[in-house]
Amino acid sequence: MLAIDILKWPGMNVAFLTALIVTLALTFAVIPFGKRRPVGTPVTWGEAMLGSAYVFLVLFLAYGVVPNQWLLHVQNGLGWRADKIVLGPGQLLKAQSTCNPECGQFPFTINYLQVGDAIVTMIYIAFLGLQIYMFSWWQKRGKKAPSTEVETSTYGRPLVKKA
Repeated sequence: MLAIDILKWPGMNVAFLTALIVTLALTFAVIPFGKRRPVGTPVTWGEAMLGSAYVFLVLFLAYGVVPNQWLLHVQNGLGWRADKIVLGPGQLLKAQSTCNPECGQFPFTINYLQVGDAIVTMIYIAFLGLQIYMFSWWQKRGKKAPSTEVETSTYGRPLVKKA
């Protein structure tokens, strides 16, 4: 029998994955609540305070905890440091500044710490896009698309207004 501990694989970090899953679950938990709540219902003071605390929690997780856990995982778990240079497949990303026996063609040096920072930037952009989508969905819920159906006469012909 082959015993593989999936949490020991490189790239697996329990704190990062838990923070990411909890953040996404709390974000998408708004959808069933929004579908159940009637549109235009007045919000009480208590509901507003609870809703604002909930949104603050989700934003704190999305923009504070998840990126922090990723950066900790990159630096501690994966060991990506500034002195580890990214060369790419076939040393495609080898920099011109490393003119040892043979110079590279890439105009600048990229290290693994910069790659981790670029990934955390993509995490921020993804959560910003998700946040904008969810706020837009909440504002548009319950609105129906305008009907393109033309009114018909008693004989079944479409009624058209003369200009």
